[in-house]
Amino acid sequence: MSDRSAANASSRGSQERADVIVVGAGPGGSTAAAHLAARGLDVVLVDKSSFPREKVCGDGLTPRAVKQLIALGIDVSEEAGWVRNKGLRIYGGRTEPFILDWPDIAEYPPYGLVRARADFDKLLVDNAVAKGARLFENTNVVAPIINPRTDRITGVTTKDGRSFTAPVVVAADGNSSRLALGMGLTKRDDRPMGVAVRAYYRSPRASDDYMESWLELWDGTPGKSNLLPGYGWVFGLGNGLVNVGLGTVSSRPGAAAVNYKELLTRWLASTPAEWGYRPENQVGPILGAALPMSFNRQPAYTRGLLLVGDAGGMVSPFNGEGIPYAMESAAMAAEAISDAQFRGFGTPSAEMALQGYPVRLKDEWGGYFRLGQVFVSLIEHPQVMHVCTKYGLPRPTLMRFTMKLLSHLYDTRRGDWMDMVLTTLTKMAPSA
Repeated sequence: MSDRSAANASSRGSQERADVIVVGAGPGGSTAAAHLAARGLDVVLVDKSSFPREKVCGDGLTPRAVKQLIALGIDVSEEAGWVRNKGLRIYGGRTEPFILDWPDIAEYPPYGLVRARADFDKLLVDNAVAKGARLFENTNVVAPIINPRTDRITGVTTKDGRSFTAPVVVAADGNSSRLALGMGLTKRDDRPMGVAVRAYYRSPRASDDYMESWLELWDGTPGKSNLLPGYGWVFGLGNGLVNVGLGTVSSRPGAAAVNYKELLTRWLASTPAEWGYRPENQVGPILGAALPMSFNRQPAYTRGLLLVGDAGGMVSPFNGEGIPYAMESAAMAAEAISDAQFRGFGTPSAEMALQGYPVRLKDEWGGYFRLGQVFVSLIEHPQVMHVCTKYGLPRPTLMRFTMKLLSHLYDTRRGDWMDMVLTTLTKMAPSA
């Protein structure tokens, strides 16, 4: 029996001990587990599913996420199954699209990647296991174990009666984060919330050097039909399929109920028939997911629990991107935990190391997320987006500046005047 199979053969009532428990094996959880295991910590990684498994996502990765894959030592070559792209093809304001290459800057590689999320997540899980993490699949965590004397988390219990204990626990269990709720961490209602839906289609546009972004969604002839809320994307998977999706964002949760699947269908019905975005070419159902933004659950560390990725609301309000922030926060959490272990778990010094994690998060992204909240409040109305695309897109310098802002791709230590302006703006803005 393999180590992986043995990990899933635990019986009811059993207990596993480790240095760290990571709950959720998505990009954030697997990244955290990989970094921790590589540093020599005994890591248990648990997930309610088995891999590969379906996950709602656009499947497109910007250079920000590519950098994290490289840091994990993952082969990102086309020979390894990745589809590489040069930048964005942006539709909005006119019939013909605008082409913008990814910024060529020091801090990030000048290319993006596309890979089906089911394959992507399995690759990250396998990488964590290869580095020494102990994976428990089909393990549904239902509650934290809390020491009544210290009020600190000391482990988790599962639906089938097992328990896992450790001095530190990482919650990477997504937007709903049962673990965070069990520790009394609820969502803030003063943060943006997005929703995304996507479907796969057989299409002749499956092989593409650019990821495609639609800033205006019409249900007929542009300018002569209804302007729909949200933005769209088309990412070619290179295997005959494209991932086509639609996202919307509201400055506050609890917006009026919208049939997002119907919006996607209306938009795609207006696209050229030869592109293939029609029901007869659809592969699988239309699926949707929530996008928690701007640190909508805080604090990111409390009483032995660290939040990473969606569990802490770490999705960009500018573009709905979550994978790079999940992976970056996981790397930062792993650094803090490793530092705490060497200082001695349970000591005041170790606690200082762990408390530095949310401080670092806010220092890195707080101002950027705050600017994103302002951005959302301005463009959540389709008419405002229409004006922005009509008058902003035709200006190349303004559009390059805007792309750096929306994609969070600019040099913070050196670079051109755009980089310096954006860095200054994010440093001046109060933290989200």
